[in-house]
Amino acid sequence: MSETDWSDVGVSELPAGLPTGIVTLLLADVEGSTRLWETQPDEMTAAVARLDQVLAEVVANHEGVRPVEQGEGDSFVIAFARASDAMACALDLQRGPLAPIRLRIGIHTGEVRLRDPRDRSNYVGPTINRTARLRELAHGGQTVLSGATELMVVDQLSHLPRPERVVQLCHPELRNEFPPLRTPKAAVSQNLPAQLTSFVGRRSEIAKLREALASNRLVTLTGAGGAGKTRLAVQLAADLAAQYTDGISYVDLAPITHAVVVPVTAARALGLPDQPGRTTVETLQQHLRDRHMLLVFDNCEHLLDASASLAAALLGAAPRLTVLATSREPLGVTGEAAWQVPSLSLSDEAIELFADRARLARAGFTVTDDNLRDVTEICRRLDGMPLAIELAAARVRTLSLTEIVDSLHDRFRLLTGGSRIAVRRQQTLRASVDWSHALLTETERVLFRRLAVFLGGFDLDAAQAVAGADGVERYQVLDQLTLLVDKSLVVAESVGDATRYRLLETVRQYALEKLGESGEADAVRSRHCDYYTSMAAPLDAPARTDYQQRLEQAEIEMDNLRNALGWNLETSNCEGALSLASSLQPLWLTRGRMLEGRAWFDTVVAERDLDDLDVPAAVRARALADTAVLDIFAGGTIDPAQRALAIARDLGDPALLARALTALGFIEGAMRYNGELAAKYYSEAMGFARKLDDR
Repeated sequence: MSETDWSDVGVSELPAGLPTGIVTLLLADVEGSTRLWETQPDEMTAAVARLDQVLAEVVANHEGVRPVEQGEGDSFVIAFARASDAMACALDLQRGPLAPIRLRIGIHTGEVRLRDPRDRSNYVGPTINRTARLRELAHGGQTVLSGATELMVVDQLSHLPRPERVVQLCHPELRNEFPPLRTPKAAVSQNLPAQLTSFVGRRSEIAKLREALASNRLVTLTGAGGAGKTRLAVQLAADLAAQYTDGISYVDLAPITHAVVVPVTAARALGLPDQPGRTTVETLQQHLRDRHMLLVFDNCEHLLDASASLAAALLGAAPRLTVLATSREPLGVTGEAAWQVPSLSLSDEAIELFADRARLARAGFTVTDDNLRDVTEICRRLDGMPLAIELAAARVRTLSLTEIVDSLHDRFRLLTGGSRIAVRRQQTLRASVDWSHALLTETERVLFRRLAVFLGGFDLDAAQAVAGADGVERYQVLDQLTLLVDKSLVVAESVGDATRYRLLETVRQYALEKLGESGEADAVRSRHCDYYTSMAAPLDAPARTDYQQRLEQAEIEMDNLRNALGWNLETSNCEGALSLASSLQPLWLTRGRMLEGRAWFDTVVAERDLDDLDVPAAVRARALADTAVLDIFAGGTIDPAQRALAIARDLGDPALLARALTALGFIEGAMRYNGELAAKYYSEAMGFARKLDDR
């Protein structure tokens, strides 16, 4: 295998050497170069030759200067006296005919330091280090700029929208009172979930909620599970999208089980990575401070304290922010307007919903004078609850309306006492799901309850591995899963070229209870944990050809990975928990999740120290090395990595030695600016890696 050292590429340099003072640096590398060289050596040889030529031309054309021996491997550095030249150079590089090469480019502007004042040929210090870290955030084909660079070039990007702070000149002799500034209508960003069925009714509720949001900054839709809170919130947000200058962001808390992950989930929904030196809440506050946005927090009931705390913190820091939440009970935040979501009107809306969903199950279904009485009775028995009505409507494929009415009559046992409305709705919904469950075959019931362990969805492979045992053969899973989809107990969604499945949250809670009653919950959760632990393990092998795909898969499955961690903790399996957290180290570092990764290790250790845990020395050393790297982003020390190296030397484990030495090299080079010592650590690590054939 051959890789190019871009230090060898000939480029023009200014007679006086590198620019000094405030300089804009461009750092780039090739995404997945090792994999490309292994899988497409001939294409890479030609692409590298083209890159050599393009790089020489664009550096000269845009008056850039190459530091001497600044790049290594497939990376290269260019210095510019003007930020605009760096931008133009990056644009030309990304436009170049370089396939299959895709460049990751980071651009940052700051004060530079020369490695040797007498030899103006190389840089050291925080500016070049920041640029390198910025480049690591980018994907292949992507160029990212720091805020400092953006401020210097934004006026040249007239075709791009950006918020601008506007102030008014006031004077006693001038008129100072005016209406709000005129603003042009512009497209706004939103990540609302796509709705595959029509929105029925709720016209009165939409009108009243518009008024509520106009006069309250926090509105919480409350009601029993299945009342239609989520669907109403999404529809309302979509209707109001044009009124929020900076868009709408949807945050789904249903898959989240730990309070500390609530701010992280909100940050991911907004596309925010972890920021060194800031908590996740501080990152959110900084991002939202001057934005006119609507945040939708969905399914808050199981994380009330964390949801309330985050909503209060964000509303206090961002005066133009509005929050729309859904929960089975109010958040309890000062200024909150709680809004009870009513049942659908039995005279029209409930019947319209039943008819619409029944047509999806049986083409041509209509409500006539002959069947109106049965449809009305079904909706009345279900108290006008949307989810219950949809589940009942799905049965018209195999049952007559009269049979549906008779089945509901046999199953319902309405309770009395307490909050009459809340209890009736809860029991009515339970009766609807219970009835649907009764219509399943025994094999379908077994699969249904086992699927409750998945959080955030799952794919077919996961379902077969976790649910395909003890009475359900793996080959049966696809057929049985398809039947559950047909019966509206499982939702199937297309994600790219793959299909993912999920249970509606209310249905999942019901299935979870059935799993607990079955006596097999521990076995199913153990299989779930084993499957996702095995899925995470290959992330520690970056030379695999499917490495990027596995990294993306791990990010998609984060909710299930968190669930696996939780099971390790519940069973006091500290070794498994630490191993899982360490396997995900590439995800923590490459996806801007450093604080989350550190939180995983902290959760395992709790109030103890890593040295106090009863785990194998190799697992402890691996965790020490990984936490040392993650801690550096929050001002940590090098001590854990040194302890890891000591353990690794005692064990004589080449893989462990390579990991500890790499961690020390990273800390010494990237954070402590000790290039000589970093090179020493890296050199020794490479020796062990070669023994393992770890590229």
